[in-house]
Amino acid sequence: MNLQTPEIFRTIEDLVAMAPRATGTPGGVRAAEYVAERFTAAGLDTETLEVDSYAWRSTAHELEVGGQRFECSPILHSGLASHDWTGAAEHRLDAPIVDIGADPVRKHDVRGRIVLFDLAFTMTTAHTLPLTRYLYDPDRLVRRREVLGSRNPYVTTLARVMREAMRAGAVGLIGVLRDYPESHRYHNEYYRRTLFALPGVWITRGTGEELRRSLAGARTARAAGSSGPATGRLVLDIRRERVVSRTVLGVLPGRTRDAVMVQSHHDSVSPGAVEDASGTAEVIALAEHFGARARAGEQRDKTLLFITFDTHFTGYHAHMDFARRNVLAPDAPWNIVLNTTIEHVGLRAVRGADGGFESVPETEPRGIFLNVNPAFTRRIAQLVRRHRLVSTSLLGAAALEASANGIPTDASFTFVAGVPTVSLVSGPLYLYDDADTIDRIDTDQLVPVARFFADVIDDAEARRGSTLGLVPTPIRRRLPRGRW
Repeated sequence: MNLQTPEIFRTIEDLVAMAPRATGTPGGVRAAEYVAERFTAAGLDTETLEVDSYAWRSTAHELEVGGQRFECSPILHSGLASHDWTGAAEHRLDAPIVDIGADPVRKHDVRGRIVLFDLAFTMTTAHTLPLTRYLYDPDRLVRRREVLGSRNPYVTTLARVMREAMRAGAVGLIGVLRDYPESHRYHNEYYRRTLFALPGVWITRGTGEELRRSLAGARTARAAGSSGPATGRLVLDIRRERVVSRTVLGVLPGRTRDAVMVQSHHDSVSPGAVEDASGTAEVIALAEHFGARARAGEQRDKTLLFITFDTHFTGYHAHMDFARRNVLAPDAPWNIVLNTTIEHVGLRAVRGADGGFESVPETEPRGIFLNVNPAFTRRIAQLVRRHRLVSTSLLGAAALEASANGIPTDASFTFVAGVPTVSLVSGPLYLYDDADTIDRIDTDQLVPVARFFADVIDDAEARRGSTLGLVPTPIRRRLPRGRW
């Protein structure tokens, strides 16, 4: 079967050993080569798709107020002159600091100042409830108050604060990780629609409290009648280069042009065990599983496309290019009738008593975004139960299909391009942190997830591709596409 826990876990270990697997780095190149080698050994026709993207890095960063240095990390992708800017820049700010906390920027005079703000994670588990079509939670773990209130580190106020601060004339940002454990190693994504022109750094909640005490003391010590804000020094030196991303595609040909995608992403900016060595390992295991069945003589009508993307953290350039060429183009080589995407097979974590990340021996609540027909949805719910995918919700995503934002998963671009989708994702607290280590893997769920997706793929094989989506194909083709 090739769907065995030790084998899948060893693949995760191999990928973590290459980390960070960021786009354009040696680790990223090696990860792509590794996936290609595994796909080829599984009997797939394999190629590497190369698309230009960008590599951003900080060469120096620091924060100092009143002669005291505060530990920090750079806000990734900040300090950019334009979305396609490359080169080197030194941001050396000596400017007043204005503390806006969680307020809207407009409530404060920030012109010429460094904005100190509280980053909020705005999406909780409870926010998925309106989309929930089915929840498999036999032990009632998800429905506890503390779990429903747990926050996803992906959906944040960063882009909004950046936009508002730029418009108001601010010169830099200091983000306090208010909803986070005591780690400033928060590796935010590149939010494509917002240019991060202002340089910025992250500090922990505890450091934020210390900094605010220092600012209050500085105000008290100032001469009477001088009520302006204290001055701070923020340094962020950056380099940004155009690089070649490497997305790996393995094809198991079927008898028709209809095709089913099996997708994850292999890049990371941290150890990346859960994000997303776990998803990549599942895709490799499924490639080996179906490759072995093909060698044993099985013939399928639908082609299988196994793909691990690059550029998840640098703007999704590979994802957009793939959707344009292979979904939207009139001469696309396949008719992709279903996308299955696997991300984040991980354990739950909370802020521990010591302030750090504390693992909880429970599956992180996860959602499967889907826009397939009602009968297929019912069968998928049955498969969730059969394979005991605990803490798993089916989330109806059809209403998001015509939006420019799509869904918060790696499948978003093929999804908004019109492909019926079954996309599993979760948002554990450590997802963008150096704390995303091998011990966060939900080992007990590796095989259930793989077998679930194997059955979903087999179910799609037995159906007409044009009937898999919730919206009929003729209508789907008339919806606005490619607006990203």
